Amino acid sequence: MLCRFFCAAVLLCVAASISFAQDPTKVEPKHYRLQFENDRVQVVSVHYGPHEKSEMHDHPGGVVVVITGGHLRFTNQDGKVTEVYAKEGEARWFPPFKHRVENLGDEPYNAVYIGVKGKIAAANGSNSDSPLNPEQVAQILADAQAPPKP
Repeated sequence: MLCRFFCAAVLLCVAASISFAQDPTKVEPKHYRLQFENDRVQVVSVHYGPHEKSEMHDHPGGVVVVITGGHLRFTNQDGKVTEVYAKEGEARWFPPFKHRVENLGDEPYNAVYIGVKGKIAAANGSNSDSPLNPEQVAQILADAQAPPKP
């Protein structure tokens, strides 16, 4: 009886860890490639070919910088669907999120996602539809590089 309880607990923990932390570079290596990571940021190249779809995955709060624009469909973990027309050169802040992506366009979509770890990501719950200006992006990156406060 104790063995069954222990095995069930282990399986529950494994399932919970998989469902709560689905790093896109691990679950979607075709679309997300890690470029750099430390204890403050995770920099990921994003590439979706025409009409490609992803599985559900997580991102820490951060900034996406669009390299080549595209028409994308995002479906969050609750099933809410949002279509976005991303413009080349655009930068947007996103709080932490979990979603699936589909490139609805006939051209590839490319971007860089800079996931910010720690207090910056958790503290900024701003509107995800508000594009950031270059000064805001620079400030977020500068703050992420600052040494931790004691």
